Amino acid sequence: MEDKQALLSRVTPVAVLKAITPESKNAISGNCLGNEVIGIWNFPFRMGRESRVEHVDGGMVHSERVKINPGKPNNDIYLIDNRQYLEISRQHIKIEKVDSGYLLVDRGSALGTIVNNQKIGSEDTGGSFELKDGNIIKIGSENSPYEFMFITFD
Repeated sequence: MEDKQALLSRVTPVAVLKAITPESKNAISGNCLGNEVIGIWNFPFRMGRESRVEHVDGGMVHSERVKINPGKPNNDIYLIDNRQYLEISRQHIKIEKVDSGYLLVDRGSALGTIVNNQKIGSEDTGGSFELKDGNIIKIGSENSPYEFMFITFD
């Protein structure tokens, strides 16, 4: 039988993204730790906007996620962006584990990402930022309500 410490290490995430605005809490769907915390167990960890296509088949509506690489998910977590002007790109950010710690990579999003008031990427250019425990990540433009705190457990 596995001991409690080994079990705890398998179920405890390495890091989390904690939603810090009501809009970011509402954007979280599935595979999360409650309604305000996104657990990160593996790297690279990819986030983007939920994007579904609906098909009508014999009076029934089928909804399916559009995949850029069929057979592989585009993101580990899909956020819901219900704003009139979208802030979150379908493939928005990636968090990687590197020798020095963690690296946030903007995956060529349209509006970019802001970490601690520093703009990363936008206009499909991408960019990166070395993440530290407690950094605030804003997904989208300066006016985006989608804010998360990066918290590590190592």
